[in-house]
Amino acid sequence: MIRRPKVKSQRMQPHRHNSRHKKHSDLQIKRRLALEYLVHKGAALKRCQLHITGIVQGVGFRPFVYRYALECQLTGTVLNNAKGVTIELQGTEENLTQFITTLNTTPPPLARIDNITQTPLPILLSETTFEIIKSDSHEDDDPSSPIGAQVAVSADKSTCQDCLNDMHNPDDRHFGYAFTNCTNCGPRYTIINALPYDRHNTAMADFDMCPECAKAYQNPLDRRYHAQPVSCPVCGPRLSLKTPQGEYIIPNTSNVSTPELSTDLAILTAAADRLHQGQILAIKGLGGFHLICDARNDNAVNTLRLRKQRQAKPLAVMMADIQMAQHYVTGTDAEWQVLSSQERPIVLMSSRAEHDLSLAVAPNLNKLGVFLPYTPLHHLLLGLFKGPLVATSANVSGEPIITDCDELIRHLSHVMDAIVDHNRPIINGCDDSVVQVIQPNMYLPAEVQVLRLARGYAPLSFPLDTPLTQSILAVGAQQKNAIALGFGNNVFLSPHIGDLFSVSAEHYFERTLATFARLYHFAPNLIVRDKHPDYAPSRWAEMHSNSNVELSDTCQCLTVQHHHAHVLSVMAVNQYREPVLGFSFDGTGLGDDGSLWGGEVLLTTLDKAQRLAHFEPIALLGGEQAIKQPVRLLLALLFEQMSLDDVLALNLPIISSMSPNTLTNLYKIWQNGSAIKTSSVGRLFDALACALGLIETTLFEGQAGMAIEAAANRADAIALEAMSLNLPLDVDQWRSSEMFKQIVKLMTEKPLTDNRRDAIARAFLHTLGDAICDYAAQYQHIPTVLCGGVFQNKYLLEYCLSKLWAQGNKVLSSQQIPINDGGIALGQLWYGIHQNQ
Repeated sequence: MIRRPKVKSQRMQPHRHNSRHKKHSDLQIKRRLALEYLVHKGAALKRCQLHITGIVQGVGFRPFVYRYALECQLTGTVLNNAKGVTIELQGTEENLTQFITTLNTTPPPLARIDNITQTPLPILLSETTFEIIKSDSHEDDDPSSPIGAQVAVSADKSTCQDCLNDMHNPDDRHFGYAFTNCTNCGPRYTIINALPYDRHNTAMADFDMCPECAKAYQNPLDRRYHAQPVSCPVCGPRLSLKTPQGEYIIPNTSNVSTPELSTDLAILTAAADRLHQGQILAIKGLGGFHLICDARNDNAVNTLRLRKQRQAKPLAVMMADIQMAQHYVTGTDAEWQVLSSQERPIVLMSSRAEHDLSLAVAPNLNKLGVFLPYTPLHHLLLGLFKGPLVATSANVSGEPIITDCDELIRHLSHVMDAIVDHNRPIINGCDDSVVQVIQPNMYLPAEVQVLRLARGYAPLSFPLDTPLTQSILAVGAQQKNAIALGFGNNVFLSPHIGDLFSVSAEHYFERTLATFARLYHFAPNLIVRDKHPDYAPSRWAEMHSNSNVELSDTCQCLTVQHHHAHVLSVMAVNQYREPVLGFSFDGTGLGDDGSLWGGEVLLTTLDKAQRLAHFEPIALLGGEQAIKQPVRLLLALLFEQMSLDDVLALNLPIISSMSPNTLTNLYKIWQNGSAIKTSSVGRLFDALACALGLIETTLFEGQAGMAIEAAANRADAIALEAMSLNLPLDVDQWRSSEMFKQIVKLMTEKPLTDNRRDAIARAFLHTLGDAICDYAAQYQHIPTVLCGGVFQNKYLLEYCLSKLWAQGNKVLSSQQIPINDGGIALGQLWYGIHQNQ
């Protein structure tokens, strides 16, 4: 199991009908009479106030409290504000204890209680009812208040089964409605503008409820009570179908003559027809637009790649349901559970050998990123289309997901054939989360490894054991950026922002900062950044006056080394403060000595990281060109072990394709020592994939790792004989060039068949894993941390975890924190938290 199942008390289930006013009145009368009887009999009454923090808004917390207070024969009130939920309760000690115990042990399914503070109050004998008080925001209107909001904003949640039933019931007013939701599902973070989470503070502020929706919204016994996005076809957001230039094809006011077919269904029927014709559509979801097409149509998928200039990076596929997904991928029970969880992430799963998807969806890979519909809109469209859809983020390559139709038209009108838009604004953009399930062996539990923290999981928050004495902002890394905040007893990690290599991406970074400053009335006293001075977040931290965040006058700035922050991120999510042995393997990061690191073994504490060992520095021949053309990395490794003449004589296709003059010039660059060097393990993957002919040029980050993992899996699938490689550790350096000399020998001493290539790829992963585990065996007295983007390689990670477990090493889990650069901000925050304590 991935996590403990959520226990729901049967008596606490929300009523499924709106006509409960008489029953509500009867309950009030019975409870008042019962209370009067208790007073008459001399039963001791007590009154207390509960102040609750955590994820307690937008999750049905107040109606839950209301219903249970009625059942426990308690009087009092419940109130929302930006500091949390405040409950006043009065009744017998037995009933109060029962209420508090149940609230602690079985809160609403989407809620998370971080802290309950109980304060005794004087008894009010005149009180005979329990009431929900209108949310109070006035006391939190002052952004200069020294105490920020204490409520954690909930992540968006996928459509619940009750709402799906309503959508498919012809007699229900939500039949076929693409924005159906209730307290148990629907948008949260993407529509919120301010706390407390009330309708006037959301994207629904301009949508006045019709009488039927207002009735449900105001009835504490209805599951749509205070569901802020509640609406129906009469009063809520509507779909529209547009040309790539933004002209209406089907307007967002009804033009459908047949009364039994809603406008939304007419639009989605037209969209499904266009998809069957091979068209590419942009469709507005929860946190931004997707570009979608028929995943079985080669021409459609290749056209999407061509128009979007996305040559090889795998595309995610949305399946209508589990049954459809099972035709295309295989998985463990844990993987199917994660796929169908309420977070609805994209899950990387093993693809079936035989299927009818276009091969262009995930070229030359044995994995497929699949996910299920998570909004009513997706459910309705997939139900009409009846097939798998490619669904990839609508964005300019390397930039954030697009949330506004006008921006979509400006940048991507050449990519799409039509647009399915709607008129509910997206206030906070949020991409799809990407995860994989790690299960090394039958003795270790399955764990979700989050590769991109976004919709469904983020914003991520957790409480601290001890309150902070200052407010701290961590601005994250240059790639896969996210930001982290710490104040009071709270830690927050933002959804994935992305790579910050463009002006628009930097603006998105600043908008995210502004969102969290606005939501939490947050002004930092301390900013923590990466040690690299030229990263966009580092520049922002040093010149924070350009930001949208209103910083305090006494703001300080600290730096923390990139790979140290990687290890600290895992320590942070475990709230671990003692030394650990960290293996921090990634693409690149500025080291303490000014060189580029990426293959580091760090004895890590809260304030420093001692570099115990690392991989041999490799010359980046041509600088950045070496990353795009990994043959330059391969040559740098070979030049460490072989003469130029020996390299020229090698019978390797990737080297034979180069002219002798080019090879000679690259050798001279290597020889004069002018090239930048890196200890990056990620670059070793690039060099190997290039040598084996799996890639020629790097078209996207992680391409080499994916190809090597796929090759290793093929080797296991047909039980190829194991090959051995030696990775010598020379004092404190692993001699990767010596290992590559052996690899080249294996490639050239016999014909390089497909099977032999796959066996070499597997041997490379085993050799890396053995080096890690052998080193960790010397430090079994402290926990091990495996972090950095290299450990997104599932084969390598599971190999290491299984072997470390067998030899008795304790490994700290990354839990829901990305071990790539998406977790750097949390590590920076953990560093800042402990510098002044």
